[in-house]
Amino acid sequence: MHGPRDFSALIEELRGTPGANLSTTPAVREHHSRGESHHAAALPHAVVFPESTEAVQGVVLACAAHRCPIVPFGAGSSLEGHVNPIHGGVSIDMTRMNNVLRVSADDLDATVQAGVTRKQFEKHLRATGLIFHLDPGADATLGGMAATRASGTTAVRYGTMREAVLGLTVVLADGRIIRTGGRARKSSSGYDLTKLFVGSEGTLGVITELTLRLHGRPEALAAATCHFESIEQAVRTVITTIQLGIPVARIELLDDVQVDAVNRFSKLSYPVFPTLFFEFHGLSDRDVTEQAEAVGDIAAENGGRAFARALTPEARAALWQARHDAYYAALAMRPGCRGWTTDACVPISRLADCIVETRADISASHLEAALVGHVGDGNFHMIFPVNPDHPADIEEAERLSTRLVERTLAMGGTCSGEHGVGLGKMKFLEREHGEALSVMRTIKAALDPLGIMNPGKMLGA
Repeated sequence: MHGPRDFSALIEELRGTPGANLSTTPAVREHHSRGESHHAAALPHAVVFPESTEAVQGVVLACAAHRCPIVPFGAGSSLEGHVNPIHGGVSIDMTRMNNVLRVSADDLDATVQAGVTRKQFEKHLRATGLIFHLDPGADATLGGMAATRASGTTAVRYGTMREAVLGLTVVLADGRIIRTGGRARKSSSGYDLTKLFVGSEGTLGVITELTLRLHGRPEALAAATCHFESIEQAVRTVITTIQLGIPVARIELLDDVQVDAVNRFSKLSYPVFPTLFFEFHGLSDRDVTEQAEAVGDIAAENGGRAFARALTPEARAALWQARHDAYYAALAMRPGCRGWTTDACVPISRLADCIVETRADISASHLEAALVGHVGDGNFHMIFPVNPDHPADIEEAERLSTRLVERTLAMGGTCSGEHGVGLGKMKFLEREHGEALSVMRTIKAALDPLGIMNPGKMLGA
């Protein structure tokens, strides 16, 4: 059993906890019952809105004393049910911890509170000549991005949150506040606890602050699109581009179904074929032109058609807005449905096989699905618009998703490239990690012996 039989004593204690900012109103609890995933909503008993690490500590200490579940909540953009409080308890909304604490142009790093959102951070950095490179699409909080080890369209060049996070402040299940990592770019001192908490999905502690790696803003940018007759041609183009070391900043693949959906949703007119979207960063216009020309030649050798560059900032913005609208464009294929998303990642040499076999499964199904992927690192998503009131839709989406994960694991891939485990991928962890899963459980038991930190996620229980 998770939590006390009677939450009233805990709620009264939280009302008196400095900085907790407690709410038990039905509308607030409903808002914190789920993210963007297809997983069933579950109401928390209460929601708190702390504004400092010390306030989070006070909430955690109170919850620990009552053995009450704690579920961190950021922007609510989770796609695997991480924020759903399936055992009730207290949802810790981090959005009031939204201060950028420090930016160092000399050291190319910054420290932020966990509730700062990606777009807020980008806006703050605009005048500094620096960028934070991760672009997962959603305007997620940076704490949530760290908790899920998020990625995005620029990971092929700049890396994921695993590479971006230099250090963390974390409140543990017993109320201790620890600081991991630091600002030095390398260290041989102690265990790498930062990497342990990045991707832990709130099951080991609550992330309250992050120190992040920054990059200089590119002096020149260019974007381009190119369509192909087949997925195989597009993927061969990607593989050759990566093998030749061309420092492309983004390589995104949309299949023909997704392109058609984007055209309808965003009122565009891309040819309805598998299409690659590219972005190039460099020190000069000549630099990005050379990159684009090299990739254009590779695409042509692999059957690419109409390699077209977006030359103006407005054209680039429109191109990437279309890409970021892909999820909502896919949902618009069946109005009124919810999105069931997959998250496959395989060695890039197996990418075409994985996509083609998955597309064959879907062709034999009654469900539609659109494909979009960060194919430069072997990662792609299928988006199924499903009617949550139709059991046949849910059953079929589950079957297709399971087949896809089994295929990726057989190909040496992972059950999740960037969305995380949450509720949806727990059953695949033993097959992927084997005996290492028992070590993960040992770590969980050591740091959270009462099992109050986001229970029921990742490792279950």
